[in-house]
Amino acid sequence: MAFEHEPGRYFMQDDTGKLIAEVTYQPIDEGQAVVIDHTFVDPVLRGQGIAGKLVRAVVDEAREKGLLIEPLCSFARHEFETKPEYHDVLRPTKA
Repeated sequence: MAFEHEPGRYFMQDDTGKLIAEVTYQPIDEGQAVVIDHTFVDPVLRGQGIAGKLVRAVVDEAREKGLLIEPLCSFARHEFETKPEYHDVLRPTKA
């Protein structure tokens, strides 16, 4: 499954151009990190692991660019809590 990519966004569209899956992220900390602020998967695709693959795409990009990630949206936060393999890119929370 290949996602389309634009700065700050990985996504999928159906054959008609309708958005069916998306993760968005924004730069923070003067470009040293990104915050994942939104994930969306159309109900017809849920249960196929697509949201997890979208978050993984951001994780892979962060590793390539040497960035950290703050998982703000609830799904991304859950992914980071349950996948210790993502902790290398997890931005420490500031007290």
